[in-house]
Amino acid sequence: MFYQRVVEKTIRNAAEQFCCITVYGARQVGKTTTVRHAFGDSIPVVSLDNYQELYLAKTNPKLFLETHTWPVIIDEIQKAPELLPYIKDIIDDHKYRWLMNNEPNQLMYVLTGSNQFELQKATVESLAGRTAIINMASLSLDEKDQNLGGSFDPDLTVLKEKESLRKPRPRSRVQLFEEIFQGGMPEYVNMETDRDLFFSSYIDTYMEKDVKLLISSGSEFQFRNFLALVALRTAQEINWDDISRNVGIDVKTCKRWISILETSGLIYMLHPYMKNASTTIIKAPKLYFMDTGLCAYLCRWQDAQMLEKGVMAGAFFETFVVSEIVKSYFKVGRNPKSELYYFRTLGKKEVDLLIVRNDEIFPIEIKKGIAPSNPTKNFNSLDIYKKPVRTALVIDSCDRLFPINVHAWYCPVSLLSV
Repeated sequence: MFYQRVVEKTIRNAAEQFCCITVYGARQVGKTTTVRHAFGDSIPVVSLDNYQELYLAKTNPKLFLETHTWPVIIDEIQKAPELLPYIKDIIDDHKYRWLMNNEPNQLMYVLTGSNQFELQKATVESLAGRTAIINMASLSLDEKDQNLGGSFDPDLTVLKEKESLRKPRPRSRVQLFEEIFQGGMPEYVNMETDRDLFFSSYIDTYMEKDVKLLISSGSEFQFRNFLALVALRTAQEINWDDISRNVGIDVKTCKRWISILETSGLIYMLHPYMKNASTTIIKAPKLYFMDTGLCAYLCRWQDAQMLEKGVMAGAFFETFVVSEIVKSYFKVGRNPKSELYYFRTLGKKEVDLLIVRNDEIFPIEIKKGIAPSNPTKNFNSLDIYKKPVRTALVIDSCDRLFPINVHAWYCPVSLLSV
């Protein structure tokens, strides 16, 4: 089954404005399929997985680009960052000509690649201001349902309208944990291949193609342990010393390895909201895996029922909700870092998620149960920001929007799928 992706519209819109588009994302989230479907047969595709193409791109990038004239899609661009300065020069030359002739810019290059640390740096340095950068993640809930929506909006009026008009498919808690356990890797969701074989192969490919050149020789076994250890800490604040000690690495290496996971799209770092707040705010970021299926595999959960009843059920439910909201930003080309935060004080007053928009704060609590006890107890603590606090949401496994009190409403997780 082909899954239509919301980000495809974002890519097409970017093609009308930019000479270059760079689509980043973790391995096997559907970057190449989406880009090819967006442009059909109108733009040829060159994959740097082909050894001959890769050799030419690395040894003679100028000849490579003369051979593959624009417009062209270059897949796996992270393998040949040597191409980027030449692409920059070609873009600048043509943009100048079009400007002098009062002609519109044209789409020249579409680049796809894993979020490698070096590639992001090279793209920023070589193509700054010349390329639209679009992040992709694995399938979101609405894409699985093909009930395609935009970015998550916490405004209660908007949510009421979506619930009324778009009618999201309700899911029981059991069904939700089946979704969480499955994750959103398109190939796995579509083909339903052997789970252990799929994810073990995924990790092997990730280690070989994305990680090996970024870590010191002989550290591969430690990095695999590190990956599993980080998965066990999803939805937690990062404790650098704890992770370093358990893996057997120093803090500096731990921070670099976390950066590798983040730039390769496997994890998302949610930072505390610090603006105009006191020094009592916790400063450590929280870590979330972007694909709950991969995370469940790394944590060695064997089935959805065990996960739902296990000690990490709450952490996985929170990871699922946060990752779904982050995905909703990615697919419309918005940066979640500019709006998504969390709140926690040294006195342990905590709110799972803050969406800060137009200088207003939308608080969100995430609870896996139905009608959790006293879910709004910490919302008053947000007064320290001296900003308007809008109607809060408690996202749980209820079946509809329902008021808790005048300040907060229950919100079904199914509304993330519209």
